[in-house]
Amino acid sequence: MIFKAVGDGRPYPDHGRENTQDWSDVPPRQVRLDELVTTKRTLDLDTLLSTDSTFFGDLFAHVVEYRGTLYLEDGLHRAVRAALQQRPILHARVLTVG
Repeated sequence: MIFKAVGDGRPYPDHGRENTQDWSDVPPRQVRLDELVTTKRTLDLDTLLSTDSTFFGDLFAHVVEYRGTLYLEDGLHRAVRAALQQRPILHARVLTVG
């Protein structure tokens, strides 16, 4: 299995970070794909296969740590790309809430 679990929605409280600039003060770090729970069940193939999918967004995925679990909030396409390239690690901004 690529991820720890596939979720559907955000089980954690709202953290108020809505856009890339809001996340800029959260330092990136490495996280293992098998420690992540997704918050989306589907992935748009256009986003996955696009060569410029990170051009306008953050270079790092956004992960929320809540009650000891890491939830992949944004960057599912990056995580799947890493898995397809057989890389078990993803660089992400990890925000701890609650």
